[in-house]
Formats: sequence, structure tokens, C-alpha cells
Amino acid sequence: MAHLTDVQQDGAGAARRRAAVAADRLLPDIDWSVPPDCATPWRFAAPSGSLAALSAGPLDGPRVVLVPGVTGSKEDFHFQLIDLADAGYRVESFDLAGQYESSDAGPERLSPPRRSYDYRLFEDDLEAFLEHGATPVHLLGHSFAGIVAARVAARRPELVASLSLLSTPPLAGQAFRGVRGLGPLSRVLPASAITLAMRWSLEANVQGVPPARQRFVEQRLARTRPAAFRQIIALMRHTPAVGPGLRRSPFPISVAVGARDVWPLTLHRRFARELGASIAVYRTGHSPCETAPHELGADLLALFEKARTPV
Repeated sequence: MAHLTDVQQDGAGAARRRAAVAADRLLPDIDWSVPPDCATPWRFAAPSGSLAALSAGPLDGPRVVLVPGVTGSKEDFHFQLIDLADAGYRVESFDLAGQYESSDAGPERLSPPRRSYDYRLFEDDLEAFLEHGATPVHLLGHSFAGIVAARVAARRPELVASLSLLSTPPLAGQAFRGVRGLGPLSRVLPASAITLAMRWSLEANVQGVPPARQRFVEQRLARTRPAAFRQIIALMRHTPAVGPGLRRSPFPISVAVGARDVWPLTLHRRFARELGASIAVYRTGHSPCETAPHELGADLLALFEKARTPV
């Protein structure tokens, strides 16, 4: 069960959380390549190219945008698409440029073209996606995408109703220095070596994910552009500090993280304090969206209710 600090839940919220905990104990090993029945696939014309997206929920519902991280994809939010849409929200997600079904999007498609993936590419894509529909939105970024989401939210606060940073690197600069096990070596390893280590861990199923999930992880990795993977890892060696830009934000912020995340919980708690954010902690690893999805959904609904509801 998650425990919260600043995001308080009333009787109805507490009941919703108990139901979510029970549902997460019974998670099936689904075919993750198949979107939920409520979701519609579509393509978004971003500055870097065509991005694969999913949408669910009523067209006139308050808008939620969920952004997956490196080697991740929109399918990681399978259960949040269902839960949040059922609660009346318009939920959208998309694959980052270079990842999975957005693998053709990249710096060479920018105008003018650029040579490599950089923070500006991902930020401009996200900003364009947010501006494509009703704003402000409830925005969530997972891992690397949390950095991108935080930077966009700091620069364009009028686009954001709430911000959730899911397993986002809690350190500025060379973010891998705080990763369990890898930390000391990351100071001398090049980005290419860290990328190979991460790829091996995914292919070897070090996390022990269920068989159907592992098949999808391998299928998705095969379609992700290697240069995008490697260059994002290089970007995370120069993670910008997001605290100064968010500390006085007009919207509520939540840090959500698994107790067994790759970065220690002490760093995430310090990160939340620096942001003035609430924190939700799950008995999972780096991807609570997959392993505690209904709990995460319940906490997101509590955060949305705390935020000013978009008109």
C-alpha cells in the first residue's frame, strides 16, 4: 500500500485506495501490446515527426497527459487509461521520439534538422502535444520524461493543472551517480556502456516481470531506435536542476516512486522537499504504473481533486 504525506484523502478517497490495493493484488499478466478496449490509437504530428498516441475517456473531460520514459511507451499506462477514463477524465499518452512506435521521429526531421536528440527536442514535442488540446492538463512524466515534464511545466505553468513526477531522477547533474549498484562506476563509464548495461538488464529480465510483459518489453526494445536510447542516457549524465523553476508553481506537485526504485528513497524524499511536493511511495520498483497501477490511479485522482479543476 502507498503512504502519502501531503496528498490527503477523505473517506471516499480512502475507500478508493483500499479497492485499488485489492485490485493490484490480482493483476493479470496481460498482452501489453494490445491497448485497452476504451483506448483509441492515433498519430500526433510533433516537431520531431509523427508520434504514436493513445486516448481514452470523454472528449469533454478534464485532460490528463501521461508521458513514458526511455525504452517505455504509452502502453505502460494501460490501467491508468482505464481507471482515469472511468472517472471522467480525457486521458492521453504518446511514445517519445525514437521510442517504440515513434521510432521514426528524430532530430533529422526538425526544421532546421539537428544531429542528435536533446532536451529541447523532447520539450518542444511535449509542449506541442499539450497545446494540441484543452489546457491546463494534469501532467505525469515517468523517469526521464519526468525531467522533460518538469522543465515544460516550469516554463509554461499556464499549461499545467497538476504535475506528477513518477520515478523521476532525483539528482541534478550526473544522475546515475545515485543509482543503486551502478553509482560509483557511472562516474567513469561512458553513456554507451550504461546503455548496454540497461539493455542487458531488460533483455535478461533482471526485474523478473511476468512472461507476457517480458515479451512486450523485448518487442518494444527491438523497435526503439538505438541512437535515441544512447543519446537519452547521455542527456541524463547532464540532468538539469528542476527545483528552482518549480518551487513556487501555482499547481500541486507529487513525487511518486517505488520503495525499490533504482534511486534510493532518501533521495526521492529530499527531491520532494526541494519541490514542495507531496510524495507517494509504493512497494514496487521503478515502474509503479505497471506494478501498482490502480494504487497510482487512486493517488492521481486525489491529486487532481486537490488541483484547480480545468473549466
